[in-house]
Amino acid sequence: MRFTLPSSPSLRLQRFLKFCVVGSLGFLWDTGAVYGLRPIIGLTAATLVAYFIAATLNWLLNSLWTFRGIGHHSHPVLQWLRFLSANSLGFFLNRGTVYTLFYAFPLCARYPVLALACGSFAGLIANFNLSQKMVFREKPPVSALELAEMTVEIPPPDHTRNTKP
Repeated sequence: MRFTLPSSPSLRLQRFLKFCVVGSLGFLWDTGAVYGLRPIIGLTAATLVAYFIAATLNWLLNSLWTFRGIGHHSHPVLQWLRFLSANSLGFFLNRGTVYTLFYAFPLCARYPVLALACGSFAGLIANFNLSQKMVFREKPPVSALELAEMTVEIPPPDHTRNTKP
């Protein structure tokens, strides 16, 4: 049994581009928060706190614009928590890249914007796919098993392409 959004490739591309616009704004909020908090709590803590600030603002804009009207089956706080949970893989890719660059390249620690940009790209695809599958869905999962199946769902082959083996 499949539980996917009825979306054409063009609709998926449109959502992905909107997700990228929101992600670009998130990068700006993330960078601003890191630079603003760094003198107060240090680079490591500022980078961690800034992620959650940016993720929260990204969730809000994605909810209102990218996936407008999709996946609003529960209380907004529950959707926000699902967004943070779904994007945990992206979090580890993003912040893993950022912290690795901080420690491997002193230039990135001096200019965190360089590492933050690389981290944003590292988590982009995972965050988009998991947000679309787990957070912003036409029909929410009705059980934990259904949620688990959705997270590992492999899309069927596209038979519309004319390819030869």
